[in-house]
Amino acid sequence: MSWVALLLILLALLGVPLFVVIAASALWGFYLADIDLSVVAIEFFRIAEMPILLAIPLFTFAGYLLSESKAPQRLVTLSRALLGWMPGGLAMVSLVACAFFTAFTGASGVTIVAIGALLYPALTQADYTDNFALGLVTTSGSLGLLFAPALPLILYAVIAQQMGLGEPVSIDDMFLAGILPGMLMLGLLILWSLWNSRGRKLSTFSWAEAGTALRESAWEIPLPIIVLGGIYSGYFAISEAAAVTAFYVLLVEVFIQREISLQQLPTIMYESMLLVGGILIILGASLASTNYLIDAEIPVQLFDMLHNLVSDKLTFLMLLNLFLLLLGTMLDIFSALVLIIPLLLPVALGYGIDPVHLGIIFLANMQIGYFTPPVGMNLFIASYRFDKPVLQLYRATFPWFLILFLAVLIITYVPALSLWLTGR
Repeated sequence: MSWVALLLILLALLGVPLFVVIAASALWGFYLADIDLSVVAIEFFRIAEMPILLAIPLFTFAGYLLSESKAPQRLVTLSRALLGWMPGGLAMVSLVACAFFTAFTGASGVTIVAIGALLYPALTQADYTDNFALGLVTTSGSLGLLFAPALPLILYAVIAQQMGLGEPVSIDDMFLAGILPGMLMLGLLILWSLWNSRGRKLSTFSWAEAGTALRESAWEIPLPIIVLGGIYSGYFAISEAAAVTAFYVLLVEVFIQREISLQQLPTIMYESMLLVGGILIILGASLASTNYLIDAEIPVQLFDMLHNLVSDKLTFLMLLNLFLLLLGTMLDIFSALVLIIPLLLPVALGYGIDPVHLGIIFLANMQIGYFTPPVGMNLFIASYRFDKPVLQLYRATFPWFLILFLAVLIITYVPALSLWLTGR
């Protein structure tokens, strides 16, 4: 058995696709347990039957359409026109714009490339230091992962539901749970930006500029109101909200704004569905592997082993934060969700941690893991995009990392912040 585990690890290190490694481990486990291997195929069929599955490709497609249009530029222009006159206004604009955009695209790297290219020169021209501008753009690129309708929130709920552990986790719960922790992170970074902006020359507010920006963004402004208002009012189910979002964005960007041609649509569909296909095939293989782990009582054994070493909940949460930060530097958020949550969730339940709270802790840590040295993904994306040494990115993001790590600790040890709006 040990040689098989070593072989699978070696295959992963050699670059074999992740779903192949996960599926192989599941097949081998079921083979040893003398269970029919068709259970792996059944897991894929079970995923295909889930009504909420439609939300993943539709929200992803809408996000890709937004990133390929001029919506990011209009969003930045609008935010700057409305808030640029305030102390630290441009920094606040940058943080809010990045959080909004990441929430809809679900991918922080896309935000750095699409919006960072606009914000970084604007910040340096406004007399912000180079390191401040780099730190802001790099860290805020992942800031929206706790805000609906970010794909990781949906994916966590899907995985938790499929595990059937008796603790219900709905997508609505995850959407509501992310609001206050997300606002905490955003608020702390805004306060830091205001402190760094003291004494800086302010621009004057222009009604004409604000009016022009509002007119230009008139089609994008209703989008979060339609999506979130529809979900929380009970008018839309999650999958219906995703369909409305995709249709609305397609209508606006292709037929009204005409910034995306009909010839571009197949390419955008292809690229967005590549991401979705990768997520779903890993998810199917992972859920099959999860079934084997549960049948073999591996989470129970893991909990017993941990409980012998760590008896109290607070210490477990501290170790969990350190583990997730390290994990965030090595795995993208989607791979981490499907690989780690099936193992982690039963253990956390054993320590009395609410599964919705665990989801927010997980995503908050992964969010800052993206720019945690030495190998956080966003550090290298920003280094390549802005042609800056990675060591400079380490220095630039360090104060932002400390602030967000403080936010993660508050989120971890004050569960009411995540659970209050859900009523759990």
